[in-house]
Amino acid sequence: MTAVAESLVGVEVDLDVGPVAHGGHCVARWDGRVVFVRHTLPGERVRVRVTEGDASSRFLRADAISVLNAAPARVEAPCPYAGPGRCGGCDFQHVAPETQRSLLGAVVAEQLRRLAGLDVAVRVEPVAPDDLGWRTRMGWTVAPDGRAGLRRHRSHEVEPVDRCLIAHPDVAEPPEAPSGTTRIDVARSSSGQRTVLAAGRRVEGPAHLVEEVRGQGLRVSGAGFWQVHPAAATTLVDAVLELGAPVVGERALDLYAGVGLFSAVLGAAVGADGSVVLVESDPGALRDARRNLHDSPQVRIVPGRVDHALAGGQCGAGADLVVLDPPRTGARAPVVRGIAALTPERVVYVACDPAALARDVATFAEEGYRLADLRAYALFPMTHHVECVALLRSR
Repeated sequence: MTAVAESLVGVEVDLDVGPVAHGGHCVARWDGRVVFVRHTLPGERVRVRVTEGDASSRFLRADAISVLNAAPARVEAPCPYAGPGRCGGCDFQHVAPETQRSLLGAVVAEQLRRLAGLDVAVRVEPVAPDDLGWRTRMGWTVAPDGRAGLRRHRSHEVEPVDRCLIAHPDVAEPPEAPSGTTRIDVARSSSGQRTVLAAGRRVEGPAHLVEEVRGQGLRVSGAGFWQVHPAAATTLVDAVLELGAPVVGERALDLYAGVGLFSAVLGAAVGADGSVVLVESDPGALRDARRNLHDSPQVRIVPGRVDHALAGGQCGAGADLVVLDPPRTGARAPVVRGIAALTPERVVYVACDPAALARDVATFAEEGYRLADLRAYALFPMTHHVECVALLRSR
């Protein structure tokens, strides 16, 4: 009979905290194990309570429940729901904003160094003067007692929340939940529209929101994907245009294209003599993309998965520029190799996960592409998420 390892959950111990790690925690060590500790900062000494792991675990997870020696960048968390065992939406409420960005830059640099063998100095740029009140899309979970809130860290338990401080004022308070509903989504567009969906069904507001980017209105279905920071779309479009430098007559690809944000500006840049191939698999996003690009005949829409479109030749025989914005898991090797087979001179990679970006950059290097430039943006203040835009050039 196999012995059951002794659980360490609930054990408390004092630890010295080391560097920040990907995922919103810092690294400490105890009894030969790595301990990933939330609610702390590098250089601090804290009392931690183990939240996951047993005597057989290679690593443990823990919360800092008491600060014995604080780092200079520690601040009072503005949110009353932040802290050990509470809402899991924010990772860095206890950290001064400038230091948050420094930590994010260190994480991106460490992932590129460890996974791609690159030594890159990374500066994470702010996109707005305020680190609160920015999130325009909220997903509220309804507890069995009918109260709406946000999930606790790595848990299905609901932390009842009356008002989320990082949310835009129009979506900061959970709307009343219809009977039997377990989830409510609320979205506010840059044009001022607001819509509410309960379990995916619209209960308030328009079915489609209009997002304004560089003077152009783009339709996004209520539950469709759109960047949650008001400054995100314009910030990323500007970075893609600057790094990708599309010119009239070129052939471009927009992979994982969503509702056509990048295709709209790429189509305008390459003009009638150029072309853009848009690839997207989500049916709702495709419907929005067709509506958004109906007056851009140089944009050809290919429905389906990116890996299938590349392998099946639906993207054509070559490209000057490829823009890709894959999900958090990254593009992965088959897609990277499919892009390289089109021999584009420039590839602009928009990434929401630095580890996935680093792995794909390493694969691009195997295919003859070097990392020529990298931008990083604090599009999710108070959290461990960071958005990067990388330029890869053919050697």
